Order: sequence, then C-alpha cells, then structure tokens
Amino acid sequence: MSEQVDEILLEAEEKMEKAIEVAREEFGTIRTGRANPSMFSKVMVDYYGTLTPVNQLASFASPEARMMIVTPYDKGSLAAIEKAIRDSDLGVNPTNDGSIIRVVLPTLTEDRRKEYIKVARQKAEDARISVRNIRRHAKEAMEKMVKDHEVGEDDVKRGEKHLEDATHKTVAHIDDILKHKEAELLEV
Repeated sequence: MSEQVDEILLEAEEKMEKAIEVAREEFGTIRTGRANPSMFSKVMVDYYGTLTPVNQLASFASPEARMMIVTPYDKGSLAAIEKAIRDSDLGVNPTNDGSIIRVVLPTLTEDRRKEYIKVARQKAEDARISVRNIRRHAKEAMEKMVKDHEVGEDDVKRGEKHLEDATHKTVAHIDDILKHKEAELLEV
C-alpha cells in the first residue's frame, strides 16, 4: 500500500482507539452496586467561582463495597464538594463530619439497574456511531486520493479492507466492554 493510504489508516486507527477510551470512561461514570472513584469523574464543584472536577479537589477511598470516603485537600471546599455530589445525577446523599465526606450508595433497585443498562447501551451506540464516522471519513479521504490520481485503486481497495477489519475489531471491543458493564449492573 502507498504511504498516503497508510497514513490515513493509521490516523483512523488512532481515532478508533480514542473512541474505545471515551466509551470506557463513559461506562465508568455509570454507577454499579460498588463504590468506584470513576463514578465521580463528571462531578463538577464550584471551587471559588471556578467549576473544577471533584477528583482534582479530593482523594477517594472505598473502605466497603458500597461506601466511598471523599477527603478534600482543602477543608474549605468541604461544603462545596458535598453540595456538588448531592446535586449530581449519582442519586446519593453524602454526609460530612467536618473533615471527610461519606457517600453511601443505596442498593440498586431492579428498575434502576435496567435504567442504567439502557444508558450503557446508548453510550455504546454513540461509540459505534463515532467509529463508523471515522471509517467514513477515512474512506472518503482515500477515494479523493484515487480521484486526484495520487494513488492507485488497488492500494485503496487494500486500504478499505484493512479499514473494514479495524472497524469490526473496534466495534467488537466496544460490544465486549458493554457486555461486561451489563454483567456488572446485573450483579446483585
């Protein structure tokens, strides 16, 4: 294959890897029955007038499966962190003792689990759409190169086959991550 086709394929594969990482991060924010610091990654705290991710303002420890201890680095931010966690979409009611915040996760009801599975499936579908868009852009770039007589059709055909394989592999990886998340959500 020509160098230009290889460059397009390499760029597409890098973007697909990034799509997998984004999907993995998105799945991490979906709450399961276990306490996990990643579930707080989207919580933003109003820290002296600046919206700041909570994981930059505090450390997390999980002494039990359904409890998270949040320890602010700056004790002055305790109330703001507690409010941000309470107002988030995690569905938890944090308590503080003046120096740390305890977050006890309620057990997930059957309905809530099904709701989270729907959210996970939607996030997986978003990731698949992203991968298909990456494939489409790479394919268009290769077709343009043929039209401009920069590379031969054989190179592009081989490139498209390689691109198709990479797409299938990436989508399968996303489906696998989804399957694990669903199993985690159904675990009682």
